[in-house]
Amino acid sequence: MAESSQSKSGGKKRPRSESEGDPDADADAASLQSIQLENDLNFTDTAIALQMMKAQFPKLDKVVVRPFILRSQLYSSVKDRTQVDRDLESLKKEAVVRVFKLNTGKDDHAIMFMDDYLAQMENAVKRYDAKDKQLSDVFDWFKQYVIKSKTDVSISHPELCSLLSNGGDVTEKHVTLLINAGLLTCQLIDQNLYWFVIPNIGSILKGLSQGRKELLSLINRTKYKEMVLANLEKKRLRLSPLDIRFHIRDLIGSGLLKTVQSPIGLLIRLSRD
Repeated sequence: MAESSQSKSGGKKRPRSESEGDPDADADAASLQSIQLENDLNFTDTAIALQMMKAQFPKLDKVVVRPFILRSQLYSSVKDRTQVDRDLESLKKEAVVRVFKLNTGKDDHAIMFMDDYLAQMENAVKRYDAKDKQLSDVFDWFKQYVIKSKTDVSISHPELCSLLSNGGDVTEKHVTLLINAGLLTCQLIDQNLYWFVIPNIGSILKGLSQGRKELLSLINRTKYKEMVLANLEKKRLRLSPLDIRFHIRDLIGSGLLKTVQSPIGLLIRLSRD
């Protein structure tokens, strides 16, 4: 009985953080998780950010697309945008990455590591190689003479033909084959100018646009137009194959969302500017 009495009154209590259902312990755990998530959103170096975002690229069902990173995502994660642009130019010249203009917005650009892009391209042109070997040689010319020397997001028709001619006699059929394979697309304003394209990315871009709208709508429906990052990341988007963190980074870098520190964790808030 004495032992029992001591247990009830004089025995040592467990630390509060260990007690079951302790609200302070739950708050501490949520705060720690928020700090970890915040650290994971921000990087100190463009190259590190690219590598990390590539590793975190969502696994996609029924779509074969190598990881890519949006330039807006880099802007959201690396403080100095000017430095990001300088670093990207260097990485392009060193053939580490390739940058592509997207049709989802005026300033939308995707970045893909060169080895991933070449693998994506190889996969896209397989079905053409067996059909007409004489025409399909243009894929080797494109890889050897165009991709290696032209780092811009676009190329003119004369320059394209000039570079391809290093491999052989170029005809309009060769150019058409590159377009049909999804390696190039004509600009709407200037039909003599082509954008370089990531093959088979069309359905992903549709999801990118729809996911942006869905996420903004989700936050806009909350009372204060904001959500704790840790809670927001538990949500699933219905209209996009990309995960919610992919969209959060994109919209922060685009200026449509912003982060705010709070006692309950990092908040993701609609920008009112």
